[in-house]
Amino acid sequence: MPLIKNGTVIADPFVTVSDDAPLPEGPVIVTAARFFADTAALLDRETPVGVIWPNNKNVAELAPSLDRIAAVALVFPNFKDGRAYSQARLLRERYGWRGELRATGQILRDQFVFLVRAGFDALDVKKDADTDAFAAALARYTVFYQPTGEGRTPAMRLRAEKAPEVQVGEKV
Repeated sequence: MPLIKNGTVIADPFVTVSDDAPLPEGPVIVTAARFFADTAALLDRETPVGVIWPNNKNVAELAPSLDRIAAVALVFPNFKDGRAYSQARLLRERYGWRGELRATGQILRDQFVFLVRAGFDALDVKKDADTDAFAAALARYTVFYQPTGEGRTPAMRLRAEKAPEVQVGEKV
């Protein structure tokens, strides 16, 4: 399956490792259960470590290790379940985490823009045709009203920066 990172299709540098498999050399992504069962050994590795985080777990549990985690893959078990959006915003805005934030699972094309707005920078694509749709969705909108942790300046602030300052009591 292709991986889209920052709008570009790339080869996935991480190997997803099941709970009972030996750890290969190189970057790995493990389940939350394996991460907590063997946290010290995983974080002491010389290579990047990622965690597949289910949407029914509190991301606060990851907070003590975030400075040594390279990627978090948040799971969308079905397209109607949006808890991973909240997890993404918490990781980016509350914990200030800047590692790879990957969306995986059942994601519809309509959700691509919302993923980026919530802080995701990587998407585990299930269908090859979705790669072009994702790039088009990113290019479609350049200005938003709501502020988020993604870093774009909201429309209201852009408008205020362009407008000349009006003094109190001054007629416009």
